[in-house]
Amino acid sequence: MTYEHLDTDLVNELLGDGRASLRSLAEELDVSVTTVSNHLSDLEEEDVIQGYTPIVDYDALGYDVTAIMQLKAEGSALPKITESLKDHRQMISVYEVTGDYDVIAIGKFKDTDDMNDQIKQLITDPDINQSNTSIVLNAVSENEQFELDPDEDN
Repeated sequence: MTYEHLDTDLVNELLGDGRASLRSLAEELDVSVTTVSNHLSDLEEEDVIQGYTPIVDYDALGYDVTAIMQLKAEGSALPKITESLKDHRQMISVYEVTGDYDVIAIGKFKDTDDMNDQIKQLITDPDINQSNTSIVLNAVSENEQFELDPDEDN
């Protein structure tokens, strides 16, 4: 194998199996274990790979209510609001966005009572001007990642 697309191929292999050993990655990519280790270290150092974590099925653990909150915030308070949401343990995604709202936050909750309690606490912030909450009826696709195309390497 050439090293031309090694980083991309390494990322793609890890997307398939994040627990793959250096040896199995080296065999799959037809390079030495040292080469894989060095490239993996570089990818981690550059924050291309930011960690290794299990994919949790929150529904299986009883968190079967997913809420999508859209918030309008006072401009100067936006960082404080997003930081507060980010630090909330049941918020799995927080985005600053363009459009009608300033923030979109996605949370996982045990039931609608849990969701209502949590959302009421979150939106009592006087810097939140408006909120809109939607409940997910069916998660068609969630937490997906995609393989990289070696032809798109820089």
